[in-house]
Amino acid sequence: MAAERLGIGVVGAGRWANWAHLPGWARDERCRIVAVCDVDPQRAADAAERYGATATGDYRDLLARDDIDIIDVVTRDSEHFEIIMAAIEAGKHVLSEKPVAHDHHDVRRAAELARSRGLKTKVGLTFRYSPAVRYMKDLITRGELGTPYIYNAYEQNSQWLSPQTPLRNATRVNDGPIKVASLEGYGAPVIDIGHWFMESNLTAVVGMLRNFVPERMIADTGTMARTNIDDGDIFLGEFASGAICSVQSSFVTVGNYPGIEVRVYGSEGAAIARLIEEFGICETLKMAKPDGVEFRDVEVPPSYYPPGGSPRESWRTLYYANLTANFASEVLGEIEGNEGNFDDGLWVQEVINAVEISHHERRWVTLPLDPQASGMGG
Repeated sequence: MAAERLGIGVVGAGRWANWAHLPGWARDERCRIVAVCDVDPQRAADAAERYGATATGDYRDLLARDDIDIIDVVTRDSEHFEIIMAAIEAGKHVLSEKPVAHDHHDVRRAAELARSRGLKTKVGLTFRYSPAVRYMKDLITRGELGTPYIYNAYEQNSQWLSPQTPLRNATRVNDGPIKVASLEGYGAPVIDIGHWFMESNLTAVVGMLRNFVPERMIADTGTMARTNIDDGDIFLGEFASGAICSVQSSFVTVGNYPGIEVRVYGSEGAAIARLIEEFGICETLKMAKPDGVEFRDVEVPPSYYPPGGSPRESWRTLYYANLTANFASEVLGEIEGNEGNFDDGLWVQEVINAVEISHHERRWVTLPLDPQASGMGG
């Protein structure tokens, strides 16, 4: 490990890297952005100049550097797995945007390899690092809601309501069986939060995928094409604890982005975290009790915010500053454990794949999908 500060190598210098990842690392005085890689030389150079780093077009250059401790993967989804596996082989701790891989078997391979090398991992499950969500988790843990009975979650997102809004991935052009898009991209965060809140694995799911806007503009080609992807989905689930859940995601639902809302109803109360930028505020938390059933605003303590953070900050920088700070603390050994890691990513991906099966085979699907394998995430 680097002697003074953690060295960070970021692979991918597109919009999300510049909105969230790079500002998150730069905000933490324990970290130093050493190098930025992108297939577009200008993007790499611009980001590197902004953060006093070096630029490259080959991610393997970052893996060869002794002054880089963490590799942060912010490329296209299809490129994640190859870079992740190479980074782990090179002895680097890894943060990857979701998904680690589209197939849960590959996610398991990455998780097991990192564990065997004693390396920390983290998936970009951004919304578990919201101050409101983290405070809500602590309220649940200390019994403020009693025994959790029901978890409800949804993600509203009208970014692609218009067919003319460019879809940024040519691999989504599809005229065959429906492929997962919204569930994997926007359902994943609330699936993760449900697992974390309820502290129990799902044992069965049943769900459906829908393609509401069949023809879309493809950014890579500038032409309209058939995209048989799920732009809306809903599933129900049963937890091992006996609790139940409903989850919905969509990127054709009117409402401001990111549009996350998660609810837990328990024997002693209920709480709602609403992570939606509206009227200058990016999140709210409300609670109710059996003797006071009207939901009231709850103030999130300042300790749940990064330095200088507030609900009036962009959710992108606010949540990601908590995520990168949490990962740095884990790698440095300042806190125990490794939350939101590849094992948690595996659990989420297995649920997503189970909902896919449920839709195509029109039935309940039992989890885990691979009961012979060890470890389902924590």
